[in-house]
Amino acid sequence: MFRKLGVATATVLAVVTPTGCGATDTTEHADGQHVSGTVTVFAAASLTETFGELGKQFEAAHPGVEVVYSFGASSALARQIIQGAPADVFASAAPKNMQQVRDKGEVTTAPVTFVRNRLEIAVPKGNPGHITGLADFGKTEPKLALCAEQVPCGAAAQTVFETAGITPQPDTREQDVKAVLTKVTLGEVDAALVYRTDVRAAGGKVEGIDFPESAAAINDYPVAPLAHAPNAAAAAAFVDFVTSEKAESVFAAAGFDTP
Repeated sequence: MFRKLGVATATVLAVVTPTGCGATDTTEHADGQHVSGTVTVFAAASLTETFGELGKQFEAAHPGVEVVYSFGASSALARQIIQGAPADVFASAAPKNMQQVRDKGEVTTAPVTFVRNRLEIAVPKGNPGHITGLADFGKTEPKLALCAEQVPCGAAAQTVFETAGITPQPDTREQDVKAVLTKVTLGEVDAALVYRTDVRAAGGKVEGIDFPESAAAINDYPVAPLAHAPNAAAAAAFVDFVTSEKAESVFAAAGFDTP
């Protein structure tokens, strides 16, 4: 079964070496390469649920292969890759962070945009703050949470605020979208901007409010194998799987848009 590393930070993460038959069993990739061992995937926090499901499917399709994830802010993951973190695949919530990695020579094949996402207002169940739309983020009364501006969900939020002519008044800015969502599920804030896929993943713990300005900041998600991947064959196979028709159904069910 796939494993998840800790939430990404600015430091380089250590990858756990697989044990047992998973490190030696092989399976054939579509291009004739043998796929074996561990594939380590650095992925945006908003992909946690969908990549978790795809990891199970990938392992089922490639017996003996293990998927290990590190989920976090795309900006933090990009820094770790540039600093030499041993990863095989990078899936970013924005082209900007993928480009940062490419500029440093860590990606040498063209990334593929595999899904798109947009923001939605998340409020605690029952909407105790009586939030009605994006204009409430310009008020000082409600307690509000946003992503930090340097991460994709924060950059997208800034774009929609500029489009709407609103100066946001957040009480807190978090380092990734899951941390923002947690503020809502715990009732610590009255509203937050997260991706609509995160609202859906939270189930009945939160409620979502659509707003028209979200169309101004739709995030493209690119994925690519890394140039210095410790397991290049498995990296290529994983990217192929994520961009396959089978994966599309998983993303669609989670609320992502297709490119």
